[in-house]
Amino acid sequence: MASAFSHAIVATAVGTVVQPKAPWWYWLAGAMLSVLPDLDVIGFGFGIGYEDVLGHRGLSHSLLTAVLFAGVLSLALPKQNVISVSRLFVFLFLAMASHGVLDALTNGGLGVAFFSPFSNARYFFPFHPVEVSPIGVGRFFSQRGIDVIASEIRWLWLPSAAVVALAILVRRLKRGNEA
Repeated sequence: MASAFSHAIVATAVGTVVQPKAPWWYWLAGAMLSVLPDLDVIGFGFGIGYEDVLGHRGLSHSLLTAVLFAGVLSLALPKQNVISVSRLFVFLFLAMASHGVLDALTNGGLGVAFFSPFSNARYFFPFHPVEVSPIGVGRFFSQRGIDVIASEIRWLWLPSAAVVALAILVRRLKRGNEA
């Protein structure tokens, strides 16, 4: 898995593209949904195996789960006349779905069950340069954690910053052409 930091950073970059000016709860909801799938690690304590449907990178990492959470939250969260339901849905879906995408870019684990519960087949992308983050806070604060963050800065944070910069540039150019 990628670290919680990187999941939130990527979700924020996505949010900047979908709806750049939004209330605080928009950013919080996106960041929370982007890390939510990893709550499945609680299952280890209940004897749920990694490879099970409810195991790590299983149902909680699926596209269906992202659709369901985004749908419910896009209807439940306040809009404040700033965000349409459809834009909010797109952002929340992409924020949560990005979790599985990032995990499929890592170099460890069993892959991601994108199509669970219909299929528990696990997938990685052909290119998986991101160092897999250790499970557990204690193991993260070690040399392994430093290696993970260095990898994520290169492969996730810098591209996210580039996406944000490009989105800002495109908006400014668009405003300049409208004037």
